Amino acid sequence: MGEKTVPILPCRTIQPVLDFYGALGFEVTFQQKSPNPYAVVGRGGIQLHFFGMKGYEPAESYSTCYIETDDVDGLHETFRAGLKAAYGRVPTRGLPRLGALKDTSHGVRQFLMTDPGGNCLRIGQRTSQDPHHRPAPKETFLRALHHAALLADSRDDPEGAAKVIDRVLRIEDERPTPVQLLRLLVLRADVAGRLGDEETATSACARAAAVRLTAGERESVRDDLERLEELRD
Repeated sequence: MGEKTVPILPCRTIQPVLDFYGALGFEVTFQQKSPNPYAVVGRGGIQLHFFGMKGYEPAESYSTCYIETDDVDGLHETFRAGLKAAYGRVPTRGLPRLGALKDTSHGVRQFLMTDPGGNCLRIGQRTSQDPHHRPAPKETFLRALHHAALLADSRDDPEGAAKVIDRVLRIEDERPTPVQLLRLLVLRADVAGRLGDEETATSACARAAAVRLTAGERESVRDDLERLEELRD
């Protein structure tokens, strides 16, 4: 069987999208300027097609596709380095932006990346053969993290995620562990940035950076600490 699926994604103008993917190591394999703007980029086994669309609003886009890989950590690091070289920092908010590398509750290690056209690429590596979401943890702070992460990424609802985190951090008769607090604060800073709330993002980053962790704890939240570094850059 020789079939394959290739997404065709919209954008307002082609060139900023091509520049973005060029920074990630993609090659432009086809470009047409008329009668209709159209281009193709490729990298390894990934091929993406784009078309220009007048009146298109990237910030309002729902366009997305999923890319499976057998080295999600390596791909994330490559994209991270390419974007930092091109933009002087890793873009974490607005368009374009690169999301955090995370282990999800449905057995996939993945990250989200949104290009200048507003197209969201979900790039993941399966870590379990069961595609169903695991039940939410019963412990208070882990449960909040579970639901906030789903709202922030799966539902693209940063405002809902912020409310969940703010609510759990106001609890007076329970306290999160240092690891739980660090993860909650990093996610809070992340969604605050996406909402344009710079004051909260800065405050949450500062609080997260001040959390004391053992060497073992730091290793367990390596992804979160990397994201904190990006958010503070």
